[in-house]
Amino acid sequence: MASRITELVLDCREPEQLAPFWCEVLGYVVLETDGVDIEIGPPEGFGGLQPILVLSRSDQPSKGKMRLHLDLSATDRDQDAELERLLAAGARHADVGQTGEEPWYVLADPEGNEFCLLRTRVT
Repeated sequence: MASRITELVLDCREPEQLAPFWCEVLGYVVLETDGVDIEIGPPEGFGGLQPILVLSRSDQPSKGKMRLHLDLSATDRDQDAELERLLAAGARHADVGQTGEEPWYVLADPEGNEFCLLRTRVT
């Protein structure tokens, strides 16, 4: 039997300010908060096919490029419409040296954590 990813942890300075952004982007809700970390996930909660995202408070500065980032795909609209939705939610374009010819967009959340919006649409 194999393992599967159930939680992803994102270190951030202000989890309570980042939670609404990621809830809006992913269609998640706040599942638990302990005053330090905030767990967000699908409305049905922990254990389903979608992993929980733990926003973990950290005062440590980021040291260079993240070694892991999230790739997102729209579920109910095309890539350009999803890009507009993400920008309206507070994402911003990020430059990591891309050429502009890539079939994805590199974005950053309000704290600067990079993620990509892929062209592929999923259901």
